[in-house]
Amino acid sequence: MKLYTPYTKEELDKIGNGIIYLANHITALSKTKLLKLIYLIEETSVKKHGLPIFNLKFLVWKFGPVAKDIFIDLSTMPLPVLLDEYIERQENNGHIFIKSKKDFSDDEFSDNEIGILDLVINKFKASTAEDLIKLTHREHSLWHTTAKENGVLEYLESELLNNTEIEIDFSRLLVENPLKRQIYFQQKDFLEQSRLLKF
Repeated sequence: MKLYTPYTKEELDKIGNGIIYLANHITALSKTKLLKLIYLIEETSVKKHGLPIFNLKFLVWKFGPVAKDIFIDLSTMPLPVLLDEYIERQENNGHIFIKSKKDFSDDEFSDNEIGILDLVINKFKASTAEDLIKLTHREHSLWHTTAKENGVLEYLESELLNNTEIEIDFSRLLVENPLKRQIYFQQKDFLEQSRLLKF
């Protein structure tokens, strides 16, 4: 029986190897910290180059922007499904930690993308998951602005709401840079067309 996945093999290779890279460079990588780092990698890449690395959809949830498919996969018991080939989970005192299952492959990554991974790792490897939640929740962040504009900020902050289907729009980071904004939309279109051709 073939596993349904919303991602192509190449996309899963990139996401899986990106997580392997993080797990190999950060001691005790918790599930929550990993989810925040994936978001910060994407945000940093869009700001710096106008290009997403993983092309994931991030939603406005209580603990910040979350890639729903990755969250669900990391939470699936007893094993991940989409990322089973790349990582394993280890539980310790009720917390889930992520370990790599195989060596990192850079086949899907450009030098610029590896540079972004290194930049985010060096900047945030000592941060706790709580630190990263606060960072992504800060005023004027995409999460904060999007939640406020959609009337859900106080519900999320008061924990009356855990998650939404409201998507984070990374193009808003590029409003003052029309060239990068154009590059961003062209890349999104290209990736979407490539995905349609492979399914």
